[in-house]
Amino acid sequence: MVLDGLDLDIGTGESMVVIGGSGVGKSVMLKCILGILTPDSGTIEIDGENVVGLTGSDHDRVNAKIGMLFQGAALFDSLPVWENVAFRLLGEGMNRKQAKEIAVAKLAQVGLRPNICDLAPADLSGGMKKRVGLARAIATDPEIIFFDEPTTGLDPIMSDVINNLIVSCVREVGATALSITHDMASARKIGDRIAMIYNGKIIWNGPANAVDKTGNDYVDQFVSGRTDGPIRMAVRA
Repeated sequence: MVLDGLDLDIGTGESMVVIGGSGVGKSVMLKCILGILTPDSGTIEIDGENVVGLTGSDHDRVNAKIGMLFQGAALFDSLPVWENVAFRLLGEGMNRKQAKEIAVAKLAQVGLRPNICDLAPADLSGGMKKRVGLARAIATDPEIIFFDEPTTGLDPIMSDVINNLIVSCVREVGATALSITHDMASARKIGDRIAMIYNGKIIWNGPANAVDKTGNDYVDQFVSGRTDGPIRMAVRA
């Protein structure tokens, strides 16, 4: 069992960051919220509605509130940049001219110029792909945005650029944000609160500025990146 009694509340308009080692269930948590996986028990409430087990139009209605920046951006290689950004808008029946105008505006919001609109994702750098993925996540001005390892694979400077864009975009859209990351610099920058998963449970949850003085040995070890401590990593020769 990956998650076992996980309990976490996120307030409207709040930016929550969940940290934890590989394989502790961070991505499983997101998949359960999105309805990709169904938990064996418990409830997941969005705007006071239990979404566990929703199907069909009810599932689509709830997920329409959510935007997501996937790990690695997960752009569609066969579509030009602007269609990637406008993917949901086009899927909902918006005409292409209006959808492209919105895509251009969202790309500008993440610091990208209109001249990249017709490029293929393969023509973009890693940092540009993340920006396009962020533009897609905010294209519908969602109530909720998920960020799955938003700085993975980026150098420290580009990581900070993405972190700053996340902060500004979340503020401008007015969204509630849930991020999962290993990157403590990112967690401190984008989070109002930070929570840590270990053994399927939230073992600490508090203000981002308190994460360095939790008094929790597991959190302290993870935050400082030490090998010595209660968290043991499996090492294979």
